[in-house]
Amino acid sequence: MTISIDTDQRPVMPVSFYQLLSQELVDTQPQEANAITLYFRDPDYSPERGGFHPVEVRLEKQLNHWRLVYVTDFAFHGYELIKDIDICFNSKQVYSSIGGWINHDEGKELIELFSDNFISYHHMDVYQVQIALC
Repeated sequence: MTISIDTDQRPVMPVSFYQLLSQELVDTQPQEANAITLYFRDPDYSPERGGFHPVEVRLEKQLNHWRLVYVTDFAFHGYELIKDIDICFNSKQVYSSIGGWINHDEGKELIELFSDNFISYHHMDVYQVQIALC
């Protein structure tokens, strides 16, 4: 399965992020699907204990390849689970719960930090991964 990497678009995820998604989707047969959503969950994450934030990744079919639509990191604020970081590839914007929609340079830095952490956590096997085909 090929996930497109369009470096002319902003924001851009690192190649290692695309490799991680491809690895997760290696056994998936999405021929009939038009969209894929991957859910990365730490089953122990809670407002009381903390843990690793849940992450949701959406891909949509475009011609004969897949492209990222969004990557969203959720976090508890009190007892409410909200979007903490939202990387929207359709609008080419990055959102942070602390700063709202942020500028290109800050967005690039946040994407690098988020990606490095997410990939490290994935390698530590902290996530249970679920895949939904639509």
